[in-house]
Order: sequence, then C-alpha cells, then structure tokens
Amino acid sequence: MKAIEFTSKTDEDGRLRIDRKLDKKNENVRVLILIDETQDDIEHDDVWLENMVKSPSLKFLDDPVEDIYTLEDGEPFHG
Repeated sequence: MKAIEFTSKTDEDGRLRIDRKLDKKNENVRVLILIDETQDDIEHDDVWLENMVKSPSLKFLDDPVEDIYTLEDGEPFHG
C-alpha cells in the first residue's frame, strides 16, 4: 500500500480543500486526515458528535425495531 502525505488548509467555513493531482481516475480512494491535537481551538467533542450524527453506519438506529429500552429500564446514574 502506498501512502501519500501532504499539507493543506481549511477555508473560512472549515472545509478542507485538497489541491493534489493523483494518477488515479474514477477510482475509489481512502483519505486519512490527522488533526494536530495541540491546537486549543478545536472542539473535539463537537466534531465527534456531529460526525456520529451524520454517519451512515448508525442509520440502522432509526429503525423502530432498535428501540428496545425505555426510561423505566435500568437505574438512574447520578454522577
């Protein structure tokens, strides 16, 4: 497997703009993004939650058959 590393910047809306030509056309590619965690201005929890809500991998939870628990199940947690 071949790895390609390059730097880029986000625009004023926080969108990543990649200006990198690949030798592949009309093929699936995998993109890995590493964020510098030393930056204090990144809201990690907000980014994580936003992506989880939008993730198609959790779409099955919209199915009513997945609603197997109620508020009466278990015991309250007071932390």
